[in-house]
Amino acid sequence: MKINRQARRDAKSLFQACRPGGVLDETKVRSVVQKVIDAKPRGYLGVLSYFQRLVRLEIERRTAVVHSAAPLTAEFQKSITANLAAAHGAGLRLSFDVDPSLLGGLRVKVGSQIHDGTVAGRLAALRESF
Repeated sequence: MKINRQARRDAKSLFQACRPGGVLDETKVRSVVQKVIDAKPRGYLGVLSYFQRLVRLEIERRTAVVHSAAPLTAEFQKSITANLAAAHGAGLRLSFDVDPSLLGGLRVKVGSQIHDGTVAGRLAALRESF
């Protein structure tokens, strides 16, 4: 579906209205979608489609996954949470995952960025260099 400029502008303004303080508010998103569906303005499908894309990208950008070789202590998890919040801002959703194949270290994925400090990652980089 081709989305025209006006639909993109409308979707962006609706998206900005759903981000008070820079953090996406889920209740406002639901309210905005319902109001647009009820009103059915011209080109509303394009507006909703682009709005959905913006919301999906924002959720991905605000989601972090921390992979470790062994379970992390609660204190270490709090430290990682604080460091990631300082680097990426408040409202970050974190999940911690144990992956024994990493051998050691941490792999942190925030949105599309991956920070790899694992032994397996270093071995793979060393293997690629040969």
